[in-house]
Amino acid sequence: MALDNKPQDAPLFVPGSWDRPKAGKFIDAPEQGDTSTGRGNRPAANLLQRGVPGVITGKLDELAALARKNSLWTLTFGLACCAIEMMSTHMSHHDLDRFGVVTWPSPRQSDVMIVAGTVVKKMADPIRLLYEQMPDPKWVIAMGSCATNGGPYYRSYSVVMGVDHIIPVDVYIPGCPPRPEALMDGLIKLQEKIQRDAKEGPNAKPPVIAQAEVPQEGLVEPDSTDNAGEDDGTGQTS
Repeated sequence: MALDNKPQDAPLFVPGSWDRPKAGKFIDAPEQGDTSTGRGNRPAANLLQRGVPGVITGKLDELAALARKNSLWTLTFGLACCAIEMMSTHMSHHDLDRFGVVTWPSPRQSDVMIVAGTVVKKMADPIRLLYEQMPDPKWVIAMGSCATNGGPYYRSYSVVMGVDHIIPVDVYIPGCPPRPEALMDGLIKLQEKIQRDAKEGPNAKPPVIAQAEVPQEGLVEPDSTDNAGEDDGTGQTS
């Protein structure tokens, strides 16, 4: 009996929708609103506190955070030109190993995702899937302008306006692209956040977001700008 060794075609990934609402929604906003709380990712309460409470008091979470922040395994997730700067940061000239930062090709053992590059809509679901496959506790760094807010592709039909619309972000690194020193500073800021969150505990209050007051003078009516360059149905372009 002959065996059919013909390879099977891989299923084609088809995004759910290409439409993006004008008002962006953040993953960590209350009821998916348009204002991010900026909490990022915070580890849950330590299991030892639940099993043997009072045996080690006060410093248990901080001791665990000390080990976590000095042994960060980053998921190698380069999307565009920022990935070149991320690779340079891991090379011998900058040497991230001295910070305890090690790259890892699998999300199963990684605890930090560095989103380096442009997040297009086709990559939205794979990014969310990889994030969900990472074990807790986990953290996310948005590296570069594209991963932060869309960068030069702001309001493009195919680019997500920041990875924080998909997954919660802990540290934002500006730049197009940011230098390796900027990524190193972002990792140090993440280490400080891990230690600070352990000190404050899982019930710490979220950061206060200051709402800037927009002056009413000099504002342009939205109707005069939103329809610019569109056909009004009579063949004339406004």
